[in-house]
Amino acid sequence: MAPAKSVDFPAGADGRSASGANEGGEGHRDIEAGGWASVPAPAPALSTTSRPRGQRLASLDIFRGITVVLMIVVDDVGGLVPAISHSPWDGVTLADFVFPFFLFIVGVSLAFAYKRVPDRALATKKAVIRASKLFLLGLVLQGGFFHSIHDLTYGVDIRKIRFMGVLQRIAIAYLTVALCEIWPRGGASDIGAGGFTLIKRYRHQLFVGLFLTVTYTALLYGMYVPDWEYEVTSQDTTLNHFMVKCGVRGDTGPGCNAVGMIDRHVLGIQHLYTRPVYLKTAQCSINSPRNGPLPSNAPTWCEAPFDPEGLLNSLMAIVTCLIGLQIGHIIVHFKEHGERIVRCSIPSLSLLILGFSLDLFGLRLNKSLYSLSYTCVTTGTAGLFFAGIYLLVDVYGYKKPLFPMEWVGKQALMIFVLVACNIAPILLHGFYWREPQNNLLKFIGIGG
Repeated sequence: MAPAKSVDFPAGADGRSASGANEGGEGHRDIEAGGWASVPAPAPALSTTSRPRGQRLASLDIFRGITVVLMIVVDDVGGLVPAISHSPWDGVTLADFVFPFFLFIVGVSLAFAYKRVPDRALATKKAVIRASKLFLLGLVLQGGFFHSIHDLTYGVDIRKIRFMGVLQRIAIAYLTVALCEIWPRGGASDIGAGGFTLIKRYRHQLFVGLFLTVTYTALLYGMYVPDWEYEVTSQDTTLNHFMVKCGVRGDTGPGCNAVGMIDRHVLGIQHLYTRPVYLKTAQCSINSPRNGPLPSNAPTWCEAPFDPEGLLNSLMAIVTCLIGLQIGHIIVHFKEHGERIVRCSIPSLSLLILGFSLDLFGLRLNKSLYSLSYTCVTTGTAGLFFAGIYLLVDVYGYKKPLFPMEWVGKQALMIFVLVACNIAPILLHGFYWREPQNNLLKFIGIGG
C-alpha cells in the first residue's frame, strides 16, 4: 500500500484515497471503499447511495475551483467595489470567505488522503516535507522577494522579510491537521449508523480543536498589552517615530490587540505585513472604505505593520481546517447521499447560527483577528456550500456545466502562484520594446 499523499492547492489533498493500488491497472478506485472496483453500469442521474467514482471527488475540485475564481474576482475587482473587498476591521465581506474556504477544503481532503495509513512514520515524514516546501514557497512569493508588477527588480532584505503569509499559514494548518489524522485516531474504520461513534473515534481531534479555541480566546482577551512604539520611513525618506498608548486587556481594536502584540514580540515588527487592512478604516483614511490620505487626527497606530496571517490568529485557522476534516470523515464513513448531506449540513448550520449569535453578543466577526465568531460563520458557510455542490454534482450529476471550475480546482496552486501572487503579470512586464513601459500588458490594453 502506498503512503498517504496530497496534491493540488496549497498543502491540501485532492479528495483521493491513500490506500495503495497500481494506478495503471484496470477499473478505478472507489473513493468510499478505498479500493479498486470494476467499471459499473451507468447509474441514474439521482441515486440514494454513493456509487464508485474516479479517484477524485468532483464536488471538492469544483468547490476549490470556485474558491480560486472568487479569490481572483475579489482581488481584481475589490479595489473598484469596496463592498466585496476585505472588511477594514470588524464585519465580513465576500473576500473574507476565500481563505477559510481553502482551509476547509484542505481539511476535507485530508480525510481522504489519510484514509489508509499503513506507515505512520513515513506519512509523517512526507507531511513535514510537503508543509516545509509550501512554507518556503510562501516566503519567496509573499515575503517581499518580488516587488510590484511595475518594478522589474527582485530581492528582499532578510532583515525585513515577511515571515507569515497565506501559504505559510496553510502549511502550518495542513501539517497540524495531518498529524492529527495520522496519529491520534480511534479503532475500527466501520462507524455504523450512530453519529456519536464518529465523534468517539475522532475525539482526540475534537479535543485539539477545543484546546486551540480556548487558548486563542484566553490569550486574546486575557493578555495585557502595554504601550508600544514603532518607526516608519515616509516617502521623502524621513524617519517618523510613533508611540501607541494601550495599557489594556481584551482590546480587539487595530492598535492594542494581543494578536499584534505577540507577532511584534515573537516575529519582530520589521517582519510583519506593512499594508494592513485597517488603513481603510474611517480612522485611517479620508476615503474609507478605500485607501486614502490619513486624516489630520489619525490614531498613531494607523501606519503600524500588522500581519493578518500572524501566530495567534493562526490557531483558529487550524480549527477551520480541523472542522473541514470532520466533514471529510462524514463523506468517508457514510455511504448514502442523503445521510451525507444531512450530517454535513446540520453542524454547518449550527456553526453559522453560533457565529452570528457570538457577533450579536459582542464577539465581533473579524478576519484580521480570525475571531471565534468569524471562524464559525465562515466554516459553517463553507460546509453548507460544499453540501450544496455535492448535491448538484455527485447526486444530481450536474458535472459537465461545472467542468471549468473542476479544471481550475485541479490547477489551483499553479493559478494561485501565477495570478494571485502576480507572477504572471511580472513575467509579462519583463518583455518590452525599448522602454519598460512598452510591455506586453500595455500592448494588450490591461497595464502600463
